[in-house]
Amino acid sequence: MYQLPQGQTNEAERAILRRLRVWIAALALACLVVGVGVGAMLAGRSAVAQNDSQRMAQNARAPEALSASFAEIAQRVEPAVVNIDTVSAPQVAERGAGNGNGNGNSNSDDEDSDEKDGGGDNPLMEMFRRQMPQRPSRGVGSGFIVDPKGYILTNQHVVEGATRITVRLQSGELMRGRVVGEDDETDLAVVKVEPVRDLPTVKLGNSDEAQVGDWVLAVGSPFGLDQTVTAGIISTRERTTPVSSSFQRFLQTDAAINRGNSGGPLVNMRGEVIGINSQIATSTGDYNGIGFALPSNEASFVYRQLVAGGRVQRGYLGVLLDSVKAEFARVYGMKDAKGAIITDVREGPARTAGIQVNDIIVEFNAKPVANSQDLINKVASTPVGETVQLTFLRDVNGQLERRTVSVSVGERPPRSAAEATPTPTPETPKSNSGKPGSTERPALGLTLSELTPQLANERNLKGVRGLLVRDVDQSGLAFEAQITENMVIQRVNRIPVNTLAEFERVINNLKVGDAVVMNVTFLDRRNLITQTIIQFTYQ
Repeated sequence: MYQLPQGQTNEAERAILRRLRVWIAALALACLVVGVGVGAMLAGRSAVAQNDSQRMAQNARAPEALSASFAEIAQRVEPAVVNIDTVSAPQVAERGAGNGNGNGNSNSDDEDSDEKDGGGDNPLMEMFRRQMPQRPSRGVGSGFIVDPKGYILTNQHVVEGATRITVRLQSGELMRGRVVGEDDETDLAVVKVEPVRDLPTVKLGNSDEAQVGDWVLAVGSPFGLDQTVTAGIISTRERTTPVSSSFQRFLQTDAAINRGNSGGPLVNMRGEVIGINSQIATSTGDYNGIGFALPSNEASFVYRQLVAGGRVQRGYLGVLLDSVKAEFARVYGMKDAKGAIITDVREGPARTAGIQVNDIIVEFNAKPVANSQDLINKVASTPVGETVQLTFLRDVNGQLERRTVSVSVGERPPRSAAEATPTPTPETPKSNSGKPGSTERPALGLTLSELTPQLANERNLKGVRGLLVRDVDQSGLAFEAQITENMVIQRVNRIPVNTLAEFERVINNLKVGDAVVMNVTFLDRRNLITQTIIQFTYQ
């Protein structure tokens, strides 16, 4: 660098040199800041890249971790899962029932063959049939050990009618089993074996904690194949089926469940039993992707009672129920669509306490009642003989009065005599000669006639007043609302309708979107006069 001779600089030159030093220092500082920033960015990118790599590695290991979890759970649960083989007494052969395959099932082909060879009316063939030894019926199912002393939970239909029960453990040991108790309402049974040592068990978990989307494993013996494990998720909760009772609100799962899986456990990712595999929805008889498991909380309630006394006791009021829906709440001026409507009253504690049809139960022992199923559960879990307080709303002169009554809970009779929500036997409705005419107003599609005393007596509806449903058009609102032929419509939106003119007056006053609540009466399967409520929207 060129330097001026010392002592030869003037004041102006020194000023220039000072400014030059400041600029050099500022430039050095700027370079330092930029260098630090670039270094931080490079370090950050490195850290981000490292984090991304870690996440990718974790994601890559996730299936392996899930598989390891399945394997661990299966190893923990399988020793407590058993195969149940049953033998039942042979069925008496009926004419035309044999099909040559030894299982006693008939089909149309065999029946046609009998007609062709005259076997159905041939005394000699009948004699041979009676002399042929009848084979016993055999079945297979699953179960699981819940007590080391040998108590096993399974489905009732697995052991129902069995004359011999053989329980096979994972170890291959065979033990004779006996039925401790059965519960028709939940299709559960407890089987007892007599082991010489404590047996491996599984724990009943809390099914209320199960969420839609949770992974589950189904373990059992489909088609007699022992210790089969399938995986899936909880598809939905509180599912009902066409054959379910008031106490069967299933966990639905897509874990493969087939014949022979019945009675086996559905377990969560902690290895706890949250359901008992009980039913499947199928078009083929086998797995179609929809299975149903009874929640473990209900199973635990049943198990304790069966072990303690051999049967299940449930509380009972003696009423038929429907839930308060939006339409009912609108018609009756209720703030919330909550509560259970009394649609019919039978002999029992409720009638003794003065409960009437159309009363709306809103509280049970000071606890709110959400709907009919909620009330059924509360009553059923109450000890028989206990006195409870029912708070209800009663329609008095167009106003809902709040009342409270004490009721001594009775014992629920067998399922066949205590249907909580009976429905009339469905009939195929006939089409009207003309479709519902007006396109401007919704059409009910009903053909009605006034129920005279003579007609009521002829139809075993003595004392019933209203309008008899003669026909239901499949394209009308009534068909969608499940109104069927031979029902008697007694009230529409709180107004009695004993004549066609009264009915027409109420219907003609409806506007599109209005709520409709009909009180109807019909003869049930036992030929008993039964009342219920139909709720729908006029649209």
